[in-house]
Amino acid sequence: MDRHDKEKEMASVLLSSLYADVISPNQIRDGFVMLLDAADDLAVDILDAVNILALFVARAVVDEILPPAFLTRAKKTLPESSKGYQVLQTAEKSYLSAPHHAELLERRWGGSIHVTVEEMKKKIADLLREYVESGDTFEACRCIRELGVSFFHHEVVKRALVLAMEIQAAELLMLKLLKEAAEEGLISSSQMVKGFARLAESLDDLALDIPSAKTLFQSIVPKAISEGWLDASFTKSSCEDGEGQSEEKRLRRYKEEVVTIIHEYFLSDDIPELIRSLEDLGLPEFNPIFLKKLVTLALDRKNREKEMASVLLSALHIEIFSTEDIVNGFVMLLESAEDTALDILDASTELALFLARAVIDDVLAPLNLDEIASKLSPNCSGSET
Repeated sequence: MDRHDKEKEMASVLLSSLYADVISPNQIRDGFVMLLDAADDLAVDILDAVNILALFVARAVVDEILPPAFLTRAKKTLPESSKGYQVLQTAEKSYLSAPHHAELLERRWGGSIHVTVEEMKKKIADLLREYVESGDTFEACRCIRELGVSFFHHEVVKRALVLAMEIQAAELLMLKLLKEAAEEGLISSSQMVKGFARLAESLDDLALDIPSAKTLFQSIVPKAISEGWLDASFTKSSCEDGEGQSEEKRLRRYKEEVVTIIHEYFLSDDIPELIRSLEDLGLPEFNPIFLKKLVTLALDRKNREKEMASVLLSALHIEIFSTEDIVNGFVMLLESAEDTALDILDASTELALFLARAVIDDVLAPLNLDEIASKLSPNCSGSET
């Protein structure tokens, strides 16, 4: 509230990103209630506090992280003379009642900038190059944090390791950066492992340009593990890859991978990159599981992600998914509809919309709906969908 529009926009985008995945709807609501209760105190230090907080509330409603009914309920708990009450009045009358209010609110602080995966990769490469020149670990960590792509930090890890191999003088710097980022929780353990795993998979190609790549990598791994910033599970998973994993382990790893891929897609809207990532996994037999995971993750998000999921299904059907994959994926979704409804109240309606959209987009033929119904177990709640 006490910063520029850029930071206000970033705060709104962050709240939207954290919603449901990290912060529950009730916690979002309680947080705004606390802000409203503190509005009188905030106004002492921030002259425009009422208006700014009203914008945050209105934006939260537009972003569907607060229900419109929140305003009415919250008013009942606040004295009419309070600043908090004024905030709600301003949000309702000045912002949410205005024509085209959603578009205006989303652009009020400059709007979010759409970044493709390729653009993000370039940003990561640039910041690492700058770090090689400056040696400022604190600044590099700040830049990584500012990217706001925690699900893409494996790219930071991979590129940092490649630079460590390419430029001898950069090795200690890059390892220092990765260690620091891990210790302060900037790069999660799973992202660190994934970054190392991605590099391990490309070592043969990398060795064409850097003959010592494998030797360097083999020296970095034990050092990273001994210093505590690379989980020892990395070496175990590498052994499993070589010996052949059980179906259960392959499935578990696949699910972990595709969750990251889907999150990255929701961030970038880059369908070709997602298709490349799926092809790299090389597990087409799990395509129905991907469909189930995609729709399930989209169900608990905003309309933007639901639309992106439908568009993606159409593209996948054209490129790499068979009709059988699509049918089996929806069967899995409907079989688990009862469980999904425990967390998402309107899951049945949303699933019906996804099915209808799939038919409209020619991803499914109307006859496929009968096929899906015939594959559902008796008394399955998904059959109503």
